[in-house]
Amino acid sequence: QVQLAESGGGAVQPGGSLRLSCAPSSRSTFSRVVFGWSRQAPGKSREMVASIDMSGTPTYADSVKGRFTISSVFANDTVFLQMDNLKPEDTAVYYCSARTSARTYWGKGTLVTVSS
Repeated sequence: QVQLAESGGGAVQPGGSLRLSCAPSSRSTFSRVVFGWSRQAPGKSREMVASIDMSGTPTYADSVKGRFTISSVFANDTVFLQMDNLKPEDTAVYYCSARTSARTYWGKGTLVTVSS
């Protein structure tokens, strides 16, 4: 079974940047997939932050437009999230996902903390 693994989380001051990465920890065979990043802040429900389809078309939540950039190397099923101008309200556990026609795969998450 395919497992996704996130990396790149950590603590940063407001206005700082982080780059999250996600790759399969086992051999994957995605033929048609949409990759995404979601986040869950303490006491809140999970929300989609960004997604990208195989044509390279990205979609962003209004709260991160102009600050976050999603990209992917579909040849090896990796996906990235460049986060700039981070704000305290961006503090959350970030999860990557791979949505296929059969099911959606999730990683275990990586914590991002934005605080002065």
